[in-house]
Amino acid sequence: MSLPADALVVGAALFVSLAVAMLGRAVEGPTIQDRAIAVNAVGTVTVVVIALVGAAFDEPGFLDVALTYALLNFLLSVGLSKVVVERGGVL
Repeated sequence: MSLPADALVVGAALFVSLAVAMLGRAVEGPTIQDRAIAVNAVGTVTVVVIALVGAAFDEPGFLDVALTYALLNFLLSVGLSKVVVERGGVL
């Protein structure tokens, strides 16, 4: 791999470590709002990692996967918000 590709992989690894740290908030968050935001942030970081890895290995198909995952992440956030509001909570 070349130097720019190595830099992209290192960046992706840093984002993965950030996502692992955010998973702690998703697991032990004191409120449902904390958990919802943490899960959404982990999903967003996953999209960024997929895009970085796709760019590092010069695989344009990874961008399609990243866009699909971003759409699923958005739909999950909307669905979770709807469930919480219907149960009487405020998100």
